[in-house]
Amino acid sequence: MIELKTPGEVDAIAAAGSVVARILAAVRERAAPGVRPTELDALAAELIAEAGAVSSFKGYHPRWAPGPYPGVLCVSVNDAVVHGIPARTKLRPGDLLSVDFAVHLDGWCADAAFSTVVGEGGVADKELIATTEASLAAGIAAAQPGAQMGDVGHAIAQVARAAGYGMLADHGGHGVGRSMHEEPHVPNEAKPRRGLRLRPGLVIAIEPMLIAGGTDAYRHDKDGWTLRTADGSRAAHAEHTIAITEQGPRILTVP
Repeated sequence: MIELKTPGEVDAIAAAGSVVARILAAVRERAAPGVRPTELDALAAELIAEAGAVSSFKGYHPRWAPGPYPGVLCVSVNDAVVHGIPARTKLRPGDLLSVDFAVHLDGWCADAAFSTVVGEGGVADKELIATTEASLAAGIAAAQPGAQMGDVGHAIAQVARAAGYGMLADHGGHGVGRSMHEEPHVPNEAKPRRGLRLRPGLVIAIEPMLIAGGTDAYRHDKDGWTLRTADGSRAAHAEHTIAITEQGPRILTVP
């Protein structure tokens, strides 16, 4: 069931989103050659506690997973697309780092992600990240009241496919609110003018996941969580939680 949020509830999700944005900014600043992803996870956990929030990831156990998720961040490196468990292996110059993060604050959840290059990166990785962010921006711009969900997926895919990138198959965004994953599904590729009509009060996470090699295929790591590109090429991920309002889309995961 899809639950439309009241203006006050949207503001409460935005308060959680502000916490998400501040902590992701701190993680991005800390990420550097020689830093372990486990250290980034520990930093985020400390900041969650300071904010009076609760991790939405730690202990999360969907049906397909082998066990509860052990961290507060998903930290995916290079050919890992999403759901990477924070590792003790030190980050190296040129690593492509994707970080996904969500918290609950006063019962409301917000979810966001970013990708960056550790240290000095190559042109190809920077272009991949920039296109992923442009895909996200296009999807948000398409999320207008009265539009349809297919318009969002079409806008995302138009940017990604035009640049020659693959898109993680079978994955997309989702509703957000009292739970981290609510209805509806938000596709990253779809036909325009199809699907759910977007109405004020709908809160969704839009999250394109682009693959440099042009394939959409992926494989599961032995840990049962991490998804890696099937061809070993690098991937990037960007995400915001937004609300549909009478005035247009409102990004909730900003400081």
